[in-house]
Amino acid sequence: QVQLVESGGGLVQPGGSLRLSCAASGSIVRIYAMGWYRQAPGNQRELVARITSGANTNYTDSVKGRFTISRDNAKNTVYLQMNSLKPEDTAVYYCNADLRTNYVRQIYWGRGTQVTVSS
Repeated sequence: QVQLVESGGGLVQPGGSLRLSCAASGSIVRIYAMGWYRQAPGNQRELVARITSGANTNYTDSVKGRFTISRDNAKNTVYLQMNSLKPEDTAVYYCNADLRTNYVRQIYWGRGTQVTVSS
């Protein structure tokens, strides 16, 4: 069984920074890509940033230049450094992994961590 466990969310003032972490554990053979999505109340879940095993990255336009995704392959962990946070970044942030176990390749999700940007 695979688990994705997020940490690092919280309350921060506009202009502040947070760093999210997500560790994948279980019977993992290979991780192809990991990413972060977010969902604000009343909105659909959207991709924030994604990183492949080859360290190729992509970001949604609204976070480019402010957020940085990185990955520690040895630890099966992905990070999201969020700088210059804005109130519109407030959402539940979900970790996502495209990975293979001994039996199947599929997408896994974490339970989410709340990020609130407010003064």
